[in-house]
Amino acid sequence: MTIEEAQKAVDVWIKSIGVRYFNELTNMAMLTEEVGEVARIIARRYGEQSEKDSDKNKDLGDEMADVLFVLICLANQTGIDLTSALKSNLDKKTLRDSERHHKNKKLK
Repeated sequence: MTIEEAQKAVDVWIKSIGVRYFNELTNMAMLTEEVGEVARIIARRYGEQSEKDSDKNKDLGDEMADVLFVLICLANQTGIDLTSALKSNLDKKTLRDSERHHKNKKLK
């Protein structure tokens, strides 16, 4: 699925099953909540915190998909073409960082 297809699929889902988009502030709060769930899994599974039994069956991919879903909702609501935005962002990073990371002694 392309990013464009994902934006269309989310829009169809929202309008047919979700009834309507939550407002942007609600979706921003939901995005923060979903990112927190990803952070919780990462901190416990890959970081130094111990993983609780209740967290051991959490699906990191599913939680990341929740983040992506809400992010796509926000993009759709605000008229952002994520394909174009990502391409522009990568171009910006490439121009800005073309040598920076190679010169970073911390990354060697």
